[in-house]
Amino acid sequence: MTQMILRIADLTTLDVDAIVNAANPALLGGGGVDGAIHSAAGPGLLRACRALPEVEPGVRCPTGEARVTPGFDLRARWVVHAVGPIWRGGHANEARLLAACYRNSMLAAAQAGARSVAFPAISCGVYGYPYVQAAHVALAALRACVGDVVTRVLLCPRTHAGAAHYRVAAAALDVALVED
Repeated sequence: MTQMILRIADLTTLDVDAIVNAANPALLGGGGVDGAIHSAAGPGLLRACRALPEVEPGVRCPTGEARVTPGFDLRARWVVHAVGPIWRGGHANEARLLAACYRNSMLAAAQAGARSVAFPAISCGVYGYPYVQAAHVALAALRACVGDVVTRVLLCPRTHAGAAHYRVAAAALDVALVED
């Protein structure tokens, strides 16, 4: 059974098998979580991302999909790069694409052999996805795809306000969250 844990944390410091990077489609680093992960992982992460094939010019990972690289200088063994949707008012399949990010990240982590995976709030930064809605989508998607390989899922908002949104979503969806 997979345990869901809520922890206000910096993903780059966690001792887990895999951390999920809220990436851009080029997988070449950026700001926010993406920039922090690239900075903490060292230059090997950028080299590994550049080595991933482009599926179209400038795109190594389309929105809703995930790719795995080593974690390099991170405590995590792997980085799962997931590209979330840009918020466009909720009428451009954003919920479907965000749910796919979580499902595909879990699948990629499990295929890599990860037993513990830590997630940021994908798409809630510069991509503008409303946190309360994103928390509902994330928890519903994760609840639907728990399996036997990944046994610990950490949801890691950066703030107490972000954690509150996960608590509200967990209560509405009847998802058990362990606070850590």
